[in-house]
Amino acid sequence: MNAFAAAAESTTGWTIGYVITIAVVLVVVALVVPILLLAASIGKQAETINDSLTESVHNTSALRGLTTTIDHAEVITAGLHRGRTRLGG
Repeated sequence: MNAFAAAAESTTGWTIGYVITIAVVLVVVALVVPILLLAASIGKQAETINDSLTESVHNTSALRGLTTTIDHAEVITAGLHRGRTRLGG
């Protein structure tokens, strides 16, 4: 009977260890799964965002010439100002 009690005590420690290990693994899984689901959702939205940004680049490419337009407008308005000044206006 003494050997049985010793065996029961040694397996109790192992049982507690297994229960704690399983609990920790379940907690980690419960924390990691939502993170992975969120990452997958972000990955799906990233493709849509990238497509939208590509379209925006295409739609705004004409704005590169805006600096040239502004420079020409300044030259024109300066010429108009000189003309008014010479005409006395």
